[in-house]
Amino acid sequence: MRSSRTSSVQTLGAVTASLFLTAATVAQPPPRRAEAAYAVDDAALIGAAGRTGDWLTYGGTYKEQRYSVLDQINDGNVDQLGIAWVQETNTKRGLEATPLIVDGVMYATGAWNVIYALDAVTGEPLWTYDPEVSRSIANKTCCDAVNRGAALYRGKVISATLDGRLIAIDAETGELAWSAMTVPEDSMYTITGAPRIARGKVIIGNSGAEYGVRGYVDAYDAETGERAWRFYTVPGNPADGFENEAMRMAAETWTGEWWTGGGGGTVWDSIVYDPELDLLYLGVGNGAPWDRNLRSPGGGDNLFLSSIVAVRPDTGEYVWHYQTTPGDTWDYTATQPIMLAELPIGGRVRQVLMQAPKNGFFYVLDRRTGELISAEEFVTVTWASHVDLASGRPVELAGARYTDQTVNVMPGPLGGHNWHPMAFSPKTGLVYIPAMEMGNFYVPDPNYEYTPGQWNLGVRAASPEDIPQAIVDATGLSGQMLAEDAPPALLSGHLLAWDPVAQREVWRAQYTMPWSGGTLATAGNLVFQGTPFGQLTAYRADDGEKLWESYTGSGVIAPPITFESGGTQYIAVMSGWGGAFGIVGSRSARQAVESEGRIVVYALGATGRPIERQERREIRVTRIDHGAEAEDIDAGRRLFNQYCLVCHGYGAVSGGVTPDLRQSSQRVFNSYEAALLEGALVDLGMPSFAPVLARDDVALIKAYVLYRRNMLADEQGSQAP
Repeated sequence: MRSSRTSSVQTLGAVTASLFLTAATVAQPPPRRAEAAYAVDDAALIGAAGRTGDWLTYGGTYKEQRYSVLDQINDGNVDQLGIAWVQETNTKRGLEATPLIVDGVMYATGAWNVIYALDAVTGEPLWTYDPEVSRSIANKTCCDAVNRGAALYRGKVISATLDGRLIAIDAETGELAWSAMTVPEDSMYTITGAPRIARGKVIIGNSGAEYGVRGYVDAYDAETGERAWRFYTVPGNPADGFENEAMRMAAETWTGEWWTGGGGGTVWDSIVYDPELDLLYLGVGNGAPWDRNLRSPGGGDNLFLSSIVAVRPDTGEYVWHYQTTPGDTWDYTATQPIMLAELPIGGRVRQVLMQAPKNGFFYVLDRRTGELISAEEFVTVTWASHVDLASGRPVELAGARYTDQTVNVMPGPLGGHNWHPMAFSPKTGLVYIPAMEMGNFYVPDPNYEYTPGQWNLGVRAASPEDIPQAIVDATGLSGQMLAEDAPPALLSGHLLAWDPVAQREVWRAQYTMPWSGGTLATAGNLVFQGTPFGQLTAYRADDGEKLWESYTGSGVIAPPITFESGGTQYIAVMSGWGGAFGIVGSRSARQAVESEGRIVVYALGATGRPIERQERREIRVTRIDHGAEAEDIDAGRRLFNQYCLVCHGYGAVSGGVTPDLRQSSQRVFNSYEAALLEGALVDLGMPSFAPVLARDDVALIKAYVLYRRNMLADEQGSQAP
């Protein structure tokens, strides 16, 4: 591991002072050191709402509403925001993290889990810590080399790494305090989520359901790194006994030998602590494989998949659960952000939990008991007609489950809302959701067999012949376009202002593509959100009028934060295109800005140099003879979809994070065996596939990519002047 402490920018991989810009018009208080981080204890976290100048925890406070009472920046002057400073991260990978602020020091995490400590007012680097995550871990990640942030506690910056470590870094020195491996060695688990602190314990989940793992959440002592408890989210083999009565209960909702494929149920994002009720809420993910017919052939709800589970933070003891999608078969995780609030419902104020998970319904639950209060669709939903309030269950529509034929369902596996945090303003009473309209073709895989260490969905990526003719006729698009090019016309996104009491839309800001950033609401009657087109945008919170935008240089998916120092309010965001849609979104995702990521900080009247716009240059390609027959192309497509799609996109059309394989040079095509079988590019995040691919397989994949290249060459030729 590498840690360094410096007052220059060199440790961030740069060599010139141009990597950070300060505005002379912004008051500059004396530099502050990191000692304040030592005062971030249980009392400070519980009282975070009163620490208006800081941003102490992932969601701002334990309620995770991402709301700030700061109003120096407001709907009357937001158009005067300028850039205070910019700090480059020098990586072209997705940036999803929420920076933390304590007493003028910023702690941010970037791609590959590098941690940065910066002066929050000037951008001056204090130290960086590189946990040296092996780039070979890319073989185990579904959705880019991302993470969503760190936690602060008693002088430590605590973060989880892609390879499954939980690390505590001294906030003052940048040195490693302790490290704990939270996953079995050489397993397919990864971690992308931000840890949370509850009663002196670090709570962390993990990822990897598609690779055949069994989900769980761990609690570690924040001072020592010793594990305190583990709560499994799905049952294991009954022959081995059950860890607790909750697992015994859950096992009654499964059939077959689900444990051979792990079961899934990873808690890869939302973990929220409620100090008032002393409950910890866990958002649980999808099953492994996706297709319930394969993992639980006799049916069943498959607890605790796609559920919100409440446990005790001291012991991990189960308290209650609510399942959003019983027997999930569409990858409808309930890992999406959970927030807590007090809402006037039915003539009284109720303590509620709110979530807008992938399945397209907005849920309001009693957070003490898990009782469903209300649920309404917030995006287009075609798999269920409504949620029955008496039973708490969705009423599924006929034909939504893919048993023996392809079905087209909305939302798709990326959901009506994904990990991008939503915000709630007590001032307007509205929740601000990064909503998406995205469907998916679910194609049954009759030849599915569980393969340890590989992508196990139980569904195939749609090929042109899998698309029903009725859908082709309805859209006017070819099966080829629908299956391999992710046409923008069928995808969109919007910032949705939602009334959680009336369960209705109040306003929306429409975008031409999905995967916009998380949101921030402030008492200045503002909502901030980044867009895939590189803009950080401010809207009036009560009516949605756009008031300001600023170019950040890359597609923004992370949520902004705000803080105050020396009497000045700042807005900060990490700008870096990537994540799941940024990789696999293909033609649609390529509309986004592609550049290296950075941290951008704004203040009123700041005069830092604007970020220059990136010129988008189309690389024109020539045809290369692949010499393959049609059946070889089809075989290559199937292999590509199984092993390559998750990083290189549908139809080998890059979403912008990884190279577009169709545009490769002849030299690259000549080195396919070295890259795929010998690990020649492992340092760039391209692992070896020698355990699962043979030379003939590599030849078929190359033939398919060349076929797609030639399609691009023909398309470019038809567009020539």
